[in-house]
Amino acid sequence: MRVIYTVFIGAALGLGSVLLHSTLPPFGLILSLCATCAGIWSIGRLWGSRNLRILASFAWIAVVLRAGFPGVSDEYLIEGSAVGVSLINGGFLILVLSVLLPA
Repeated sequence: MRVIYTVFIGAALGLGSVLLHSTLPPFGLILSLCATCAGIWSIGRLWGSRNLRILASFAWIAVVLRAGFPGVSDEYLIEGSAVGVSLINGGFLILVLSVLLPA
């Protein structure tokens, strides 16, 4: 059950980051990266497992990378602007940081 919750929380954090990053740049980006770090870290804090943090990180990556590809009507949720590229690159760095932080 923890695995299902972990994947759901990671995907929800990814969806929140995608929807929030472009609102009020740069504050939306900073808020989404901080929420991602706190959310992934709290999974390890709650259940005490680094493997669950890694699994939540993979769910976040899957959602964010899918949002960067064109949709059915050729729409992009993450554009190739400085804010969108910063979300992808900074998000990966934040995920590595939050996985490696001690619980």
